[in-house]
Amino acid sequence: MSAPDTTAAEPEVLVEQQGAVLVVTINRPRAKNSINTAAAQLIGAAMDRLDTDPGLFVGVITGTGGVFSAGMDLKAFLAGEKPEVPGRGFAGLVERPPTTPLIAAVEGPALAGGFEIALACDLIVAAEDAFFGLPEVKRGLLAGGGGLLRLPVKAGLPKATEWALTGDRVSAADAHAAGLVNRLVPPGRALAAALELAQQIAGNGPLAVQGTKRILAEGPGWPAAEAFARQWEIYEPIRSSADAQEGARAFTEKREPRWQGR
Repeated sequence: MSAPDTTAAEPEVLVEQQGAVLVVTINRPRAKNSINTAAAQLIGAAMDRLDTDPGLFVGVITGTGGVFSAGMDLKAFLAGEKPEVPGRGFAGLVERPPTTPLIAAVEGPALAGGFEIALACDLIVAAEDAFFGLPEVKRGLLAGGGGLLRLPVKAGLPKATEWALTGDRVSAADAHAAGLVNRLVPPGRALAAALELAQQIAGNGPLAVQGTKRILAEGPGWPAAEAFARQWEIYEPIRSSADAQEGARAFTEKREPRWQGR
């Protein structure tokens, strides 16, 4: 006799605000936190909230039950579901991540689309026994959720080529050594460590953080002759903001700044 599904009445995705941090938890442990349409829509809604709520400075995405995500829910897919959100793509995230920094807190497997969710985040905190992989080629498919686009940038082309063409699992230690994982922590500590990192980021000026994220993401594709001009277009409104004045004033007054996000 199987155990009762205690999560049946719970949302597919849990969303909780902790100060200036929004914690988004994929809550489908019996399906290894794979993504169906409902989960994608809820994640997408959380990303919209992260982009529009002036009280939110950082997001963290994780999974329940010691699993990050096994990717697309194949049973839901075969039933005709599309686990995506128009304008944001698979899982409501991979095609258009939020403008606000997003951290992946990874326990256990982050495979296929689950790995692509983590890759769409700005930073990855992983437990030492976590593992990653793009096994699509083993099923005659390819990683179309951004994995092939982001992995070479984040881990380097040689490692990305090996991992993507073999479809083999990648340990958290190997991912950390390649520069893909920012922080490696003991099992069970990924979310706590991600929240510590999120709070550190949230202590900075939100406009400055968002502008920095944008330049880091877009800058590598700018023509060299236009790079500084394009950077200035992002920087000038931030330098002229009330938060910039507050940051300088707080420094001179030797106190913590009170950010307004404007």
